[in-house]
Parts: sequence; C-alpha cells; structure tokens
Amino acid sequence: IAKEVAKLLEMKAQLGGDEGKHKGGGKTPKGTRDYSPKQMAIRERVFNAIITCFKRHGAEVIDTPVFELKETLTGKYGEDSKLIYDLKDQGGELLSLRYDLTVPFARYLAMNKITNIKRYHIAKVYRRDNPAMTRGRYREFYQCDFDIAGQFDPMIPDAECLKIVHEILSDLQLGDFLIKVNDRRILDGMFAVCGVPDSKFRTICSSVDKLDKMPWEEVRSGGGGEKGLSPEAADRIGEYVQGGGGLDLIEGGGQDPKLSQNKLAKEGLGDRGGVFEYLTLFGITGKISFDLSLARGLEGGGGVIFEAVLLQQENDHVEGGGSVGSVAGGGRYDGLVGMWGGEGRKVPCVGVSIGIERILGGGEQRVEASEEKIRTTETQVLVASAQKKLLEERLKLISELWDAGIKAEVLYKKNPKLLNQLQYCEERGGALVAIVGEQELKDGVVKLGGGATREEVNVRRESLVEEIGGGTSQP
Repeated sequence: IAKEVAKLLEMKAQLGGDEGKHKGGGKTPKGTRDYSPKQMAIRERVFNAIITCFKRHGAEVIDTPVFELKETLTGKYGEDSKLIYDLKDQGGELLSLRYDLTVPFARYLAMNKITNIKRYHIAKVYRRDNPAMTRGRYREFYQCDFDIAGQFDPMIPDAECLKIVHEILSDLQLGDFLIKVNDRRILDGMFAVCGVPDSKFRTICSSVDKLDKMPWEEVRSGGGGEKGLSPEAADRIGEYVQGGGGLDLIEGGGQDPKLSQNKLAKEGLGDRGGVFEYLTLFGITGKISFDLSLARGLEGGGGVIFEAVLLQQENDHVEGGGSVGSVAGGGRYDGLVGMWGGEGRKVPCVGVSIGIERILGGGEQRVEASEEKIRTTETQVLVASAQKKLLEERLKLISELWDAGIKAEVLYKKNPKLLNQLQYCEERGGALVAIVGEQELKDGVVKLGGGATREEVNVRRESLVEEIGGGTSQP
C-alpha cells in the first residue's frame, strides 16, 4: 500500500497537483513554491551554515546574470540540454535562463581572463523539468556552489571539495550520509576495455548513472539494443559497475590487467590513490565510497566526480530503498573554460554544488513534526507604553534604539492597550519589552522586562542600549 501511495503522490506532483494553489485564489507556476516566514527562517539558518563553511575555506563571492546568451549554455549539458528554459528573442539576442552556476562561472573566467580564483556563488537556477515536488525536484531552485580554479598539484583541491561536503553535511546534522567518488577517466577507460565505441560513451554514461534508481537488469536493457550496445559489452560493464567500496577497489583496479593497460584508466586510478591519501589526512574516509557506477558530470569534465547521498533512515519510506537521494555533487571540469577561448585558455577547475532543496525539505519536515517554535524575526525589544498619549515618547525612544543598532519594533497605534503590546511581544519569541510611562519619563528611566526571567527593572535612559546589548552604535 505504501508503494502505491508513493506512486500516486509522485504522479500528482508531476501533474502539478494543487501545491501552488492558495485558499484565497491564485497559484504559483508548476514546479515553484512560495516560502513562509517560518520556512525562510529555517532556510536562512542552513544558508548561513553553508556560507560560513565556504568562507572558512577562503572563498570569495561572485554573482552572474540570471539569464545568459543561449549559445553560452548550448552544448554544455549533454542530454540534459533539453531542460534549458529558452526566452523570447530580445533585440536580436537569443537568451536562456541559467541551468546551473558552473557554466556561467566558466564563462566569467574566460571572459575576464582569470586563471586562479576560489569562489562561492549562491543563487537560483532554472530547469524545464517535470517537477516532482515531493522529491525536492523543482523548476526554480537554489544552488550553493564552491569552486577552485587554477593550476595546482593534483588532487589537493579535489580533496578539499570533498572535505567541504563532509563539513556541511555533518554540521547540518542530517543523519548518516555517504560521499561516492569516481573518475571520468576510469569510466572512459572501462568503457573502452568493454568494447563501447567512443561515440556511445556519453549515452552509456547516462544509463550507468541510473544504477542508484533501478537494478542493473533494467539499466542493461535500457543501454543495450536501444542505445546500440552489444550484450557482451553490456555484461562486461555490469561486472565493473556493480562493485563498490574504497581503497581495495583502487588497488584491485590497478591489478585488473585490462584496466591497468588503458592509459586513461591508469591515470585515474593513480590519482584516486592520491586523493584517498589526502582524505585520510582530513579524517573523512569513513564516509567515502569509491563507486564505478557514478557517471554524471558536465561536458568538459575529465577527472574526479563525486556525489553525496543521505542514507535511508528506518522511518523513511523511499521506494527502491538504499538512500534518500543526492544532496550534493561535483567534480572536475578542466575543459569547460577552454570552450570559449580555445585550448590555450584552458583553466583547470573543480567544484561542488550543494542541493539545498532536498536538504531543506527534510529540515522543514522535522520542524513540522516536532512543532518546534521558530523565531521569524530578530526583534530584540518592543517599545511599549503604559498609558495613553505617549506615541511621541515611544517613537523618540525607538528612534534612539534604531540609531544605536538595536532591532526594535513598536505597535502602529496611537494608544494601544498594554496587554495587546505584551501579547505581541510574546509572539515575537521572547523579545524584551521597554515600557515608557508618565512616572518613568519624570524619573528618566525605562521599565525593561520580559526575556527568560520575565523580571521588570528600571533602567536609566542613557544605559538602555548597553542593558539590551547587541547594538552597533554608529560613530
């Protein structure tokens, strides 16, 4: 029954369902959603954790236009190019919404002749996909990218990208996870020794990459006759890609007489040993799996590829079993920048993209289940009055607090009841309340109350900012 319900929910999500509709009328476009203050508070926490990690690793931040020239994106995504959103001709320019943040970054490097940068970029991207909202697949969503561009000794930047994924997933406490690692050179070498023609590499890649979603028998039939692959070649690929593991596979692959004779595969296997050495120094090999079935990546990629998946918890009902799904991915794309400036403009690049929507979907569900109270504002203090005709005094006081950098609010009524003001303060999640009254004005004090202790104390007006704390007084 659970499987049938999951299938029906999936079909509903693909049809668009009513997720975008609202009681008051109107709806959001298929594959998009609005975010409430509560949801945005959760998202901000996650974004802040990710940005903190990126900055800890020395990254600068850039931004690029939300749309690019169509020719910039064409030919960079293989079979997924059909998912690019094309816009109408504007003044003789054919434009498309960006599909990811990697190709615009490569264009930025080529255009500005930059050969060395470590950057992060967090922004929305767009895909003309069949949305599956229940599985975190949208048409508009955020990506959080970290990339290292430049000529460096092999595998050191690659290992740092894997370390970043490990830090972020550990910090966000999402449960158990695994980072799968492979190399396009090993894949291409494996295809070559299995008898796959060069022209079929990319299409067979996309078939092999479906192994995390379906059993080998289905993948084999899909990559066989339909894609022009002989049954013998398909069986040989099956022997390789159904393996898994860590260093033992690298060592075993090195002894494989066919693989070790292939120049590309031998290069890749050698570098894999290097990256595992660095990952051991970083102390994260327990979460790393060397996986020959991992086969995704951009055009222009030719080295390490990796993907992080959340492992299925006992209470997760996910059809197919095994893992909840990919929450981060990345790899090397040394050939991408050269697509604009020719081979002479080649800039080695490696990067990681954090799949924020899947991460946040789980976070939102956990908060809903726990009924945890989420603060949607950072208000420190509400300025209130105990009697009527004190609006002027309230506004004078709140202006002083704002000018001192204190986050403060006031009710937009001339003569609000004190109880209403205190209730509003309570709704703000434990903000303090600063009460001005006729007696307090005479005495030059403000009554400060609320907070954890709920005690009320008289504070000298000139000491109020210091007492509230957290101000950023302007010089």
